[in-house]
Amino acid sequence: MTIFTAQEVRKTFTNGEIAEEILKGIDLSLHEGEITALVGASGSGKSTLLTIAAGLQPATDGQIIFDGKNLTAMNPGQIREIRASEFGFIFQSAHLVPFLTAQEQLLLMLEVSGSKLTKQQQKKEVRELLEQIGMSHRKDAYPASMSGGEKQRVAIARAIIHKPKMLFADEPTASLDSKRSKEIMELIQNLTKTLGITTLLVTHDEDMLSYADHIVTMKDGLVE
Repeated sequence: MTIFTAQEVRKTFTNGEIAEEILKGIDLSLHEGEITALVGASGSGKSTLLTIAAGLQPATDGQIIFDGKNLTAMNPGQIREIRASEFGFIFQSAHLVPFLTAQEQLLLMLEVSGSKLTKQQQKKEVRELLEQIGMSHRKDAYPASMSGGEKQRVAIARAIIHKPKMLFADEPTASLDSKRSKEIMELIQNLTKTLGITTLLVTHDEDMLSYADHIVTMKDGLVE
């Protein structure tokens, strides 16, 4: 089932009198429970498209339809609510809160997302997810004591603990070695399928493409 559609999406950045069109009319559909990888050279517009799809910046023109809702017609407050409750984000760096333990990172995300679970239920969800990603033994660890792979595992858990409908991953393995990259992509693939999440992945790493259900190549602001 199609859960996300970009329709004729354009993005222009203006620097003084110079206008540069980064996205030149993108059409893209994403399906529930699938991973779509965006690939292309630097400057092709991949990350710009991802941030517009995720409601992190507005399009200059076109529409973003998510789960039957037109994000481009929403005000900033409505978009923030969608991002908090129905989207998850993974970036190249884990961006963990330095003074929170692994389990506290996840509990904070549940609070931010407006979870209706009781505190006891939230703690149970966190314990189960940390166990699922192989981090239950590190539940009380702070980011400073974690390896790069451990930090990224916690970042992934934080991104999906509130059971979002969509996951946006921008170069999630770029800072990891090949072994850790494989482990992280296997985890993203498993969680996508298990939870029925729709994942939009930006990557330069061709080895990661085997985990995608669809590969979309971008060049000069267009989908090839």
